[in-house]
Amino acid sequence: MAASRDLEKAKEAYKEKDVEKMIEAHSTKAPERHQREAGKYVKSLIYGGVDGIITTFAIVAGVVGADLEFSAIIILGFANLLADGLSMGIGDYLSSKSEREYEQGEREREEWEVEHYPEGEKKEMIEIYEDKGVSSEDAKIIVDTLSKYPKAWVDTMMAEELGIIETDDSPAKNGVATFLSFALFGLVPLITYVVAQLVPYLRDNPSLSFLLACILTGITLFVLGALKVKVTGKNFIRSGLEILALGGIAAAAAYGIGFGLRALIG
Repeated sequence: MAASRDLEKAKEAYKEKDVEKMIEAHSTKAPERHQREAGKYVKSLIYGGVDGIITTFAIVAGVVGADLEFSAIIILGFANLLADGLSMGIGDYLSSKSEREYEQGEREREEWEVEHYPEGEKKEMIEIYEDKGVSSEDAKIIVDTLSKYPKAWVDTMMAEELGIIETDDSPAKNGVATFLSFALFGLVPLITYVVAQLVPYLRDNPSLSFLLACILTGITLFVLGALKVKVTGKNFIRSGLEILALGGIAAAAAYGIGFGLRALIG
């Protein structure tokens, strides 16, 4: 059943402190399920992309700082895309899978306790509500009512007692989304160098190639940072500039290390 509130509109209303829009949001049914499905993996797509583009550009900057051969950028860059991309994707899959298994184990335990010792679970719930400032009498009424609906009861115990909000995200889809995003956005700093293999002028002017790579990477970082507001809900300009600054710091550090090692080794 669709919720009787459009969460996205409600968030917009809060940002604008618009009471009328808030009322309208609560009078509008939420988007259909298939529309919400696409939003589940926004976090994996954005953070995978940010990590991909920053790490790859850091490699490019480090190679340029060390004044290595032009081909080293292509070799190390694409090696990073594959190795780190797979590592990120597998890591996301395993962490999501472990989280789901933990949540399922806790749910099974709560269901078992509710079935075999409901009075003990009721006592726990009453204490939880009392700690929130609810009177003992009202807390007992709430729990007695809730205990008539086992699934809702366990759902509430999961959230209130354990702090677990369950989701139906797919660990495999999370992992694939992270890998693809890492690989796609991580390719951006390398585009100039791939094109330079076909354009002698760029290949013969490494400073220009690096400048173009910086510009493309900077624009993409800002866009990714702006898109991050889908997850954080913050101001898109501030978010874009924040990611751009972090990427710049990482690239500057990599360039400095490459330059320093080149000077040290001679």
